[in-house]
Amino acid sequence: METERERELWKIAKKRVGFKRHLASYIVINSFLWLLWYFTDRNEEQAGVPWPIFPMLGWGVGLMFNFLKAYMFVSHDAVEKEYEKLKGK
Repeated sequence: METERERELWKIAKKRVGFKRHLASYIVINSFLWLLWYFTDRNEEQAGVPWPIFPMLGWGVGLMFNFLKAYMFVSHDAVEKEYEKLKGK
């Protein structure tokens, strides 16, 4: 029989594996975008910002939130905690 702690650990493990997959796709896709820019649009006469920086930064924000959810804000369900707190009063 699976305990509450084991179920919680499975949730955490799934979040962390999901983050690692997200990170791997971020690295692969953004590397491709930078290579695409390097071999096609790079022009020394234009002194602008390389366009791959924009999807990289946008996606990076999402990746950061995914990291925080998987590694930093690991806790029991907030609703369950509040319920138990109120139940104890």
